[in-house]
Amino acid sequence: MNDKLTTENELKTELINLSAILGLPKGTEVFVSDIHGEYDEFAHIMRNGSGNTKQKIAELFTGRLSNVSQKKLAFLIYYPSEILKRTKKTITNKDDLTQWYMDTFNNLIEMLRYTANKYTRSKVRKTLDPEFVYVTEELLYADNNAETKQLSYQNILDGIIDLKMADDFIIATCHSIQRLVVDHVHVIGDIYDRGPHPDFVIEHLARHWQSFDFQWGNHDILWMGSLAGSKLCMLNLLRICARYDNLTILQDAYGIHLQKMIDFSLKNYHSQTAFLPKSDTGKKISAAQVEIDSCVQQAAAIMQFKLEGQTIKRHPEFDMDDRLLLEKIDFEHQTIKLKNHKYSLQDGCFQLVDQDNPYQLTASEEKMIDYLMKQFSASEKLQRHINYLVDNGSMYLKYNGNLLLHGCVPVDSEGKLLSLEIHNHRYFGHALFDYFDGIIRQALKNQQSNQNVDMIWYLWTGKLSPLFGKNQMTTFERYFIADKQTHLEVLNPYYSLRQEEWFADKLLQDFGLVNGHIVNGHTPVKVGESPIMANGKIFVIDGGMSKPYHKTTGIGGYTLLSNSYGLQLVTHEPFTTRDKAIKEMTDVVSTKRVIEQAVSRKRVAQTDVGEKLKQQRKELLEQLARIK
Repeated sequence: MNDKLTTENELKTELINLSAILGLPKGTEVFVSDIHGEYDEFAHIMRNGSGNTKQKIAELFTGRLSNVSQKKLAFLIYYPSEILKRTKKTITNKDDLTQWYMDTFNNLIEMLRYTANKYTRSKVRKTLDPEFVYVTEELLYADNNAETKQLSYQNILDGIIDLKMADDFIIATCHSIQRLVVDHVHVIGDIYDRGPHPDFVIEHLARHWQSFDFQWGNHDILWMGSLAGSKLCMLNLLRICARYDNLTILQDAYGIHLQKMIDFSLKNYHSQTAFLPKSDTGKKISAAQVEIDSCVQQAAAIMQFKLEGQTIKRHPEFDMDDRLLLEKIDFEHQTIKLKNHKYSLQDGCFQLVDQDNPYQLTASEEKMIDYLMKQFSASEKLQRHINYLVDNGSMYLKYNGNLLLHGCVPVDSEGKLLSLEIHNHRYFGHALFDYFDGIIRQALKNQQSNQNVDMIWYLWTGKLSPLFGKNQMTTFERYFIADKQTHLEVLNPYYSLRQEEWFADKLLQDFGLVNGHIVNGHTPVKVGESPIMANGKIFVIDGGMSKPYHKTTGIGGYTLLSNSYGLQLVTHEPFTTRDKAIKEMTDVVSTKRVIEQAVSRKRVAQTDVGEKLKQQRKELLEQLARIK
């Protein structure tokens, strides 16, 4: 019941409004996955609406604007501030600049009108800059066939220029178009790790998108777990940052002081070949930074392996005794026995490991971990970002008939749902996801629960984790054993079975869906493989936005578009740099492929939002009947 609507006319007006909204075409959804801190590429895709903006410009202006002029308009919409600066450097004559402003105003207003035509005025108003709402609406809804309106329209444009508001108006209008081209954004996990600016990604989403959801990925879990109080998540996170020469994300972006950890690491370790950092950007790492990255990795890894042993022994239900590796080391001969095979250890750094009690932290290690955990919990920016991901995210999402999840649904080779037993209760399928979803939320509310934070760490590495999806994580072996056979991590059968339509149907049924699609990320689709599986019922959209995967995938990532006409898979070319994109006006959309076309245009009434509006309409009708 809406208590704010009390009179008969108010109720009737709202009923008419709801009916109008239900009849509008459904908004465009964009699905993107595995951003891994690559902010510039992600922002470009969001700015261009995953290719939607360019397509709408072509629909509207073909025959009136040349291809070059269309491209210039597109990049103005993507990067209004930057393009304005470049334009004003090339157009120095005042009259020519005035004419450019006039042409640009008209094109942008026409584009705004075109992108706004499937939304209510109320919704469009929310996308407009508050400082220009009145002016924009006057231009947007003007009847240019009427002579008086034409004069008013021209006077508004003249006033914008005379009052030196032209640049701000253009920037505001371009941002409004961006928000209207895409109605809703789905991020299918992994904003964090590898790339330099996951913090920029979150800030961009928070500033620019009112309608957004997020399905947590395995790398995001490390950051969420660290803030929830998981020492193991924190050590994994720190080790990975050092591994990819990305400690600056902790220090510069989140204000986490690492100097004590760096000093501790340099005091106890020295650079080792297996721990040399990798540069995803291709830039050369200084010798001093190589030493820091290598030693911090070693310090974090040894503490990690110790705490893993303690956690595994604390939780026999994790079934991870095969990962109790420190106790299997022959320290005298620097060998380890795994599955009846003896292997030599390379680049060993076990000087702080007690041979008689290998999982015991030293006093200095305990002190360092406590210090680091306080640093994480004291970062207000990190708290704000993680809370934003929790408030807007979940382990999975059912949205407009589709199932969105980052990793997998754990199954056996026959497709039977595998169960994890916790406290004499078995969780499998959607119930397993619901259990972990609740654990994450509880842990972030109560940071003193070891049980909850241990479960979050299990999500990172456990064999029945829906976010990991492998039989083991061989971090130890990759660092210390040369034989690559020991590095193997076997994927859950989900990843082979997802080619089968019957399997997709089974999973959808378990999650309470019929005739929908499953949208995955997590595993990059390699060159020659198709991201469309199970006869069009499963889409894997991790195409390699992260730069290190470009060689594997051959592209710069996939996005999925769902609009009122159906589904499109968008393949993106590898992104170079923001500056190069602007200078050369190079877009990153290479191909669009229609994979499902609606027989008739889908309306809001056929969406999840529509169902809520129908319920509101029902309640209003009941309220109206009581008044009468």
